[in-house]
Amino acid sequence: MTKRKDIAVIGYGETKITLRGGRSSYDLAGEVLEQIVNQTGIDPRQIDGLSIAETMSETANPFWGVFMCEQLGLSPTWMQVNGLGGASGTGGIARAAAAIRDGLCETVLVLASDAQSSARPTDQGAHRYEFMYPTGLRGPVGSFGLLTQRYRHQYGLKDEALAKLAVTQRRHALMNPNACDKLRVPLTEADYLNSKYVSEPLRMLDSVMVCDGANGVLVTSTANAKKLGAKKMIHPIGYGEITNFKGSEMLVDITESGFTVAGPKALAQAGMTPRDIRMIMPYDDFLIAILLTFEHVGFCGRGEGSEFILNTDLSYKGTLPLNTSGGQISAGQPGLAGGGLNLVEAVRQMFGEAGERQVSDPRNAMVTGIGVIPYGRNWGVSTVLILEQS
Repeated sequence: MTKRKDIAVIGYGETKITLRGGRSSYDLAGEVLEQIVNQTGIDPRQIDGLSIAETMSETANPFWGVFMCEQLGLSPTWMQVNGLGGASGTGGIARAAAAIRDGLCETVLVLASDAQSSARPTDQGAHRYEFMYPTGLRGPVGSFGLLTQRYRHQYGLKDEALAKLAVTQRRHALMNPNACDKLRVPLTEADYLNSKYVSEPLRMLDSVMVCDGANGVLVTSTANAKKLGAKKMIHPIGYGEITNFKGSEMLVDITESGFTVAGPKALAQAGMTPRDIRMIMPYDDFLIAILLTFEHVGFCGRGEGSEFILNTDLSYKGTLPLNTSGGQISAGQPGLAGGGLNLVEAVRQMFGEAGERQVSDPRNAMVTGIGVIPYGRNWGVSTVLILEQS
């Protein structure tokens, strides 16, 4: 992908995020499709591509994507299931763009739907027990705890910077009717600092709460968008992705991520620097991930994340609005549909439809994705997508 505007996002949909809502992933996805159809006026039969994220609730189903087509009444000529975890939404747009340009399809639903908090738990989940459990780690909380501790040792870490991130995103969530009701309560920096440790130095309020929900966007060529009479459209103009960053090295710096590769690549394609970014919607399963994103993409230097956060207005009215829906931290993480939450918020903002939290001059946005975190390394997938208005 180079900077060109031949691909357009013309619609979006998102369910309310719920805790143990009891609905299936298929049901949630159907609501998203209905929203997109109503918003764009498209005939569902014109949707001939599906780019769908894997889930935690349907992981055992090897025909997840096929059955989703059946449930939604779609007959795509191109379909892909993306196993990029929280990077599947941003990665799905890049893959949809490639398929459209190759003539495999014309209009793609990039979809993520998961009912993780309502599903029966699986023994294995996202982490192979034979690799992870012997270390004493049973999931990302322990791994991010190690990562946070290592960063603190190498660079120093100001807890008040993480507190600011938590409070900023919670204030945004209070203005987001789709945010999980349990999280739509005011939060102070003192509340954050006094929250209990879950994997020291990781606090409870550093972490996401697993919920249910779905989201999606509709992608087509700009030429077709005009034929369809799309009222609004935005364009993906830069994209970077890397999986298993420095995977061939036995010992790596756990505080360095693939964003050091994906970020500069996306910016170069877009012809931008970090200073040109109007809004940022980073993947935020843990607050330390936001700090590292700022450093690795180039908003500040290594070890300077705390000061950058403290010295930057990250509110929706600020110079660099951050996760204006509340992000996963304060809106809830709808399983592996979590990455799509921030993606849809970027589209909503750029369409000028964010209501009381609307950003002024939403000319562009950076959206990042993270997928899985193994033991003794940084996260396994890093994606950076830049969107721009027409």
